[in-house]
Amino acid sequence: MRAASLVLAAVAAAVPGAGQAQLPYVVEGDAIPRPLTGQPGDPARGEALMADRQRSLCSLCHPGPFAPPHQQGTLAPDLRGIGARWSEGQLRLRVVDMKRLVPDSIMPSYVRTEGFDRVATAWRDRPVLTAEEIEDVIAYLATLKD
Repeated sequence: MRAASLVLAAVAAAVPGAGQAQLPYVVEGDAIPRPLTGQPGDPARGEALMADRQRSLCSLCHPGPFAPPHQQGTLAPDLRGIGARWSEGQLRLRVVDMKRLVPDSIMPSYVRTEGFDRVATAWRDRPVLTAEEIEDVIAYLATLKD
């Protein structure tokens, strides 16, 4: 059963990061269980990224315990308590490519760079976040237990 899950998921994509080789990830069920960089991220850097509306884009759609409340979106679920609801692996897959779980999701893939029709020149062939930044965001989200 576990082997079938791995066969169905296979190796999904590579995440380019600053100064690192491309790292493939493996989806198991509804999660990417291992960190993209081979090590956990930094929650403090993840918190700063979450609050940066122009870098991570998270607070454009999600409300949560970050950024000024009046600048938070309401299009997506509130992220308060997300670390109590999902494992780090489940959070990782949702950030890496939510459309894999919910094809009609408006959440962008934070690593995919191909298959898009209209992409701003500045973002063409670039992921939204590096593997390190994704791990930082996951480390922060995992702390949100209340």
